Amino acid sequence: MALSYTYIDIFAGCGGLSLGLYNAGWKGLFAIEKSPQAFDTLSHNLIEKRKHFEWVDWLPKQALDINEVIKNYSEQLKKLQGKVTMIAGGPPCQGFSIAGQRNENDERNKLIGSYIKFVKLVKPDIIFFENVKGFTMKFRNNSKKGKKYSQIVTHKLDSIGYNVYGKLVNFGDYGIPQKRTRFILVGIRKDIKNSSIEKAESFFAKLEANKFNFLQKKGIEANTTIKDALSDLLSSKILTKTPDRKGFKSGLYSEAKSNYQLLARNNVGDKFPNSHSFAKHTGKIIERLKKIQTVTQKCKNISEELKQQLDIHTQVLVPLKANEQAPTVTSIPDDMVHYCEPRILTVRECARLQSFPDWFEFKNKYTTGGKLRKKELPRYTQVGNAIPPLFGEQAGLILKELV
Repeated sequence: MALSYTYIDIFAGCGGLSLGLYNAGWKGLFAIEKSPQAFDTLSHNLIEKRKHFEWVDWLPKQALDINEVIKNYSEQLKKLQGKVTMIAGGPPCQGFSIAGQRNENDERNKLIGSYIKFVKLVKPDIIFFENVKGFTMKFRNNSKKGKKYSQIVTHKLDSIGYNVYGKLVNFGDYGIPQKRTRFILVGIRKDIKNSSIEKAESFFAKLEANKFNFLQKKGIEANTTIKDALSDLLSSKILTKTPDRKGFKSGLYSEAKSNYQLLARNNVGDKFPNSHSFAKHTGKIIERLKKIQTVTQKCKNISEELKQQLDIHTQVLVPLKANEQAPTVTSIPDDMVHYCEPRILTVRECARLQSFPDWFEFKNKYTTGGKLRKKELPRYTQVGNAIPPLFGEQAGLILKELV
């Protein structure tokens, strides 16, 4: 068994997976993230606060594109061979997402090739790859010869020397209050002792077997509900000015009402939550949201007929229900209506549904719009794109057993 567990987080986002691996006892060598906004959040929490990364001296501590790193530092990456236990992370999901356009020619899909190049240069002992459920599906616009990118990646990793196994996993089965199904792929380099596809496959059985013991130690249930996650963050008469969002109000904590909330608030104290800034809804919008909250008894998208009646043009609009798990948290805050208040969720509430602890602070703009959506990663997007840290921690503990 390895004496230390080192990893590189590529396509790191704001650091959800890195936080989970940190909690599982891994040591980061560095992280690669293209977005300056997301990297600011990762840097603030995991580089500055937690001193998690033993950053290599030849790579700048800043937002970087993976293709720039490959082009400018390929020789340095090769010298890491034998020193890196794992490469973690997967390319941005928008090109494969069921919720998106699923364009087979989306430029972001080409990052799969960059991922393979990076793995080939570093040759880690194991790989941990995550992507959206749509990654396992053929593209609709080319159904006859459509590509399942999960099969492409599996084949390419096999060809460069890895035994790999991939499977869909619902994070909602692992203590996260959200039904979030993702494609997880685990690979082990073929020249490592006892490496096999069966050993890579064993990750999933071990993950399931360890779940209840892990969650029991955390003091939480496997099927955490929306109310379990959010009921101490309700809006009330106790409001304060949002310190980093001019003209907006933030809510204060009420008494913690579940073990999940106690876990989230550990090491935070009584100060008001970061990024818990409420939207400024008009009276008309509030009345509309009140009606939406009553139209269904389940956490599910409202009907197209009702959307037309209310002049709503969003693809998804889900009224949350207290005793259920949320649907997948996305980058669009208007997709969900709070379970008992006529408003959308705050960034902090979305972060709770993603299992981020409250000490984890999000940086930069709250939202963006128009053409900037393709360039910027505001706080809501950072949260929606992340791997839930609580799942990352469980995965990190099992991944140690593979090497």
